[in-house]
Amino acid sequence: MSVLICDSNGELWHTRVKELGLDYISMPYSLKGEEFFYDLGEKTNFKYFYDTVRGGEIPKTQALNPEDYKRILTPYFERGEDVLYVSFSHKLSGTFQQLDAAYKELQERFPERKLKVFDTKSISLGAGIQAEQAAVLKQKGASDEEILAFLREFTDRVCVYFVVDDLMHLKRGGRCSGIAAVAGTILGLKPMLTIDEEGGLKVIGKLGGRKKAISTLANKVIEELADEEKYSVYIVDADCKEEGDKLRDLILAKRPNAQIVRQIVGPVIGSHCGPGTLGVIFVGKERPIKLK
Repeated sequence: MSVLICDSNGELWHTRVKELGLDYISMPYSLKGEEFFYDLGEKTNFKYFYDTVRGGEIPKTQALNPEDYKRILTPYFERGEDVLYVSFSHKLSGTFQQLDAAYKELQERFPERKLKVFDTKSISLGAGIQAEQAAVLKQKGASDEEILAFLREFTDRVCVYFVVDDLMHLKRGGRCSGIAAVAGTILGLKPMLTIDEEGGLKVIGKLGGRKKAISTLANKVIEELADEEKYSVYIVDADCKEEGDKLRDLILAKRPNAQIVRQIVGPVIGSHCGPGTLGVIFVGKERPIKLK
């Protein structure tokens, strides 16, 4: 058996992480030259972050380095513990190359210790819901092998849809061209994105206006949600709570048994998607995009 850990890019709320007995890796971001590490909402000043970004400041995110990962992993290995890490999508960050380098060095000091990493091929609560279910299984006494077997099937059922308000944030992250961002902003288009089975972001539509965006997200949940009494539906907003609440109400009108959890988007994810982003994360029959 291993110690089960996740990371703050999975965005499970700090109280839920504590309930589950999960350890997590805090991912960094910087704003106005000051570095922060996301604490899953425990002491985060969300108002300061979003007000500052809306005021024109550009937040930045960065990968952890090998020394960071050695600092994180060494205490487990010193205690004679192996680690099972349920991580956010490897395709969306170079940080896992740094993790590999750190683990290679640590193996020389701790040759009997093992690090297993499960790539959820998702982000935000698309990764978090997988860490959550892994922890639930662990609390029931499941072995590492049983948890990994579950995750390999479960990951292909996790659906993530989100709509961004300002395409310029995606442009800075390299997710759309400058011309497309400017044109989309002028036209008022709201791109809808999802995460494919390889863990990459895919634009699946461009919607005209916020009202259409909210109704489209609601319909995705209404039409595709499976096991509504077993798994939570997460509705996340990047500082647009009233719209997130409206999205919740639209879903409950047609899916009254849905177990909806409302949550604000954290600063690391918010640095890439920008204020005004709305998203839904839930368990369906399969991921929205299957690559052939």
